[in-house]
Amino acid sequence: MLTESQREIIRATVPVLRQYGEQITKQFYKDLFEANPSLWNIFNPANQRSGGQASSLAGSILSYAANIDQLERLSGMVDRIAHKHGSLEVQPEHYPIVGHHLLIAIRKVLGEAATDAVIDAWAAAYGQLAEIMIGREKALYDEARAAGWDGFKECLVIRKERESLSMVSLYLRPVDGTPLPAFRPGQYLSVKLRVPGQDHDQIRQYSLSIAPGGRFYRISVRREHGLGTGTPEGLISNYLHDRIEEGDTLQVHAPIGDFVLDETSDRPVVLLSAGSGITPTISMLEHLASGARTVRFIHATTERAHHAFGAHVRRLARSRPGIEAAIFYEAVGPDDVAGVHYDAVGRLDDAALAARLPSADCDFYVCGPAGFLAVVDAMLDRLGVPKARRHSEAFVPDPNQLLAA
Repeated sequence: MLTESQREIIRATVPVLRQYGEQITKQFYKDLFEANPSLWNIFNPANQRSGGQASSLAGSILSYAANIDQLERLSGMVDRIAHKHGSLEVQPEHYPIVGHHLLIAIRKVLGEAATDAVIDAWAAAYGQLAEIMIGREKALYDEARAAGWDGFKECLVIRKERESLSMVSLYLRPVDGTPLPAFRPGQYLSVKLRVPGQDHDQIRQYSLSIAPGGRFYRISVRREHGLGTGTPEGLISNYLHDRIEEGDTLQVHAPIGDFVLDETSDRPVVLLSAGSGITPTISMLEHLASGARTVRFIHATTERAHHAFGAHVRRLARSRPGIEAAIFYEAVGPDDVAGVHYDAVGRLDDAALAARLPSADCDFYVCGPAGFLAVVDAMLDRLGVPKARRHSEAFVPDPNQLLAA
C-alpha cells in the first residue's frame, strides 16, 4: 500500500511526466521488446511504428499520477483497460515484467533525478494499479469461462460478404458447436492469427456489427492502408480481405468491450459514426430496432463507394416509427440519389446535428477516427450536452491502454 510520503512523491512527479513521459515510454518499449520478444504476440507492431502507443502509455501514466489521491475518478479508464487486456489475454505474470522495465526506463531517462525514493514510490504505485487490474481482468475471464469460452476458440467462417469497396463482413461460428456467449451491442471480438512469413501472432479487435441473440457472430473489417509513403499496409485487415474465405477458421476471443448501450435509460439515442465507426453503431441500431426508444442514426463517410450498410440502415429506419437515419457524404457522384444513398453533402456541423436531435435530452454514442470524435465532442460542448450523456470509442490506439494495444 502506498504511504503518504510515496503519494507525495508521485504527485511531485506529475510535471516531470508531462515533460518526459513519451521519452520514458519509448525507452520502456525498446527495452521491453529487446528482453521479451515473445510479447510481440500481444502488442500491435503498427501502433509501435507510429509512436501512438508510446503517447498512449505516457498519457495513462500521467492520468494515474495526477489522480493518485482520487482513484475513483479513474474507474472508467480502469474498466476500458481491463476489457482491452482481456481481449488480449493479458495474464498476471505479465505485470511484473512490465513494471520492471517501466522502472528501468524511468531511471534511464531521468538519471540522477530518479532517486531510490522515487523508484520505490513508483514501484509501489505500479503494484497498486496492477493489483486492481488483475482483479478486474480475472472477473472478465471468469465470465467468459462460465459461458464456455476460455481464451481463444477456433471459429469457422461460414460466410464472407462485401459491404463496400473497403469493408467486408465475416460471419463466424465456433467449430466445436459451443453456444455463442451473449454480448452487449457495441462490444468487439479479438481475432488472433499468424500471417505466413511473420514471426509472431497478431491480435486485432473488430466490433461486432450485428445485434445480440443470433446463431452466429459478424465482424466487419475495413481494409487499412499505410500511415504514409513507405509505411506498410494494415497487415491483418488485408489478410482477412484477401486470404480468408468461407470455410477457413480463425482464432477468436469471446466478446468484450465497455463501449455499450446503457439499457437502463429510456432517453432517445443518437448514434454518431464516421468511416468504420459504423460497425458498433450498426449493432446498436439493430438491437434498438426491436425496442421502443427513439433513435437517430447519423453517419458520415467520404463517398458512396465506401459507404457500408447503406441499404440495411434504410430498412431498419423503415422498420418502425421513431427511427430516423441521416447520411453525410463528403462527395457525391452522378448516380447518387438524395434520400436513397445520402441525405446531406459535406461534413456534419452544429446546425445539421442540432436539427436532427429528437429532444434536448439524449444519450449519445460516438465512434470513428480520433479527429471525428474531437469534432463531435466540441459540437456537443457547444450544444450543452452533459458529459454523462456521451459515450465514445476511437478507432485508434487508446490513451487508456497501459500494457498493450
